[in-house]
Amino acid sequence: MLSVLFVCYGNICRSPVAEGVFRSLVAEAGLSELLHCDSAGTSSFHLGQLPDRRTRENALEHNLTLTHRARRMTGEDLAQFTYFVAMDEANLEAIEKLNYRSTGLHTTDTIFLLREFDPQVGDQPDVPDPYYEGPEVFEEVYQICLRCCRQLLVYLAQQHELDYVKSERVNE
Repeated sequence: MLSVLFVCYGNICRSPVAEGVFRSLVAEAGLSELLHCDSAGTSSFHLGQLPDRRTRENALEHNLTLTHRARRMTGEDLAQFTYFVAMDEANLEAIEKLNYRSTGLHTTDTIFLLREFDPQVGDQPDVPDPYYEGPEVFEEVYQICLRCCRQLLVYLAQQHELDYVKSERVNE
């Protein structure tokens, strides 16, 4: 089974949204038996907490229910997940450091920035952290995650020759 771990700093805003969006797209594509996803943070600041209230409210506006509890990424995740998707460059660096400390390898072909899959990325490689921002940034994060997760799903389907249901929502 292929697996994707979405990673942000606290695991209460960005990565839970990416996880929820990706999980819904995977289900819609009929690939739930082949693709698993989860999310984690690079810090332990919010361990055990639900996603931020504003994150959950925004997700509900898009028919997503986020029940994930914040957790910190560990060395064990490196053995359990196939791909790692960071929300920003600091998270990417933290994943790469953990990978090197845990395995001694500089593996980069399975570690990505989410916005590497964004057709509208422009010059901003990071998904903005909405924690200290207003509702418009939470919506922006959702839209970025939706665009990127669509493309990530297409990428994984091509890389692993997965036959999936092509729906409007997945292929917009």
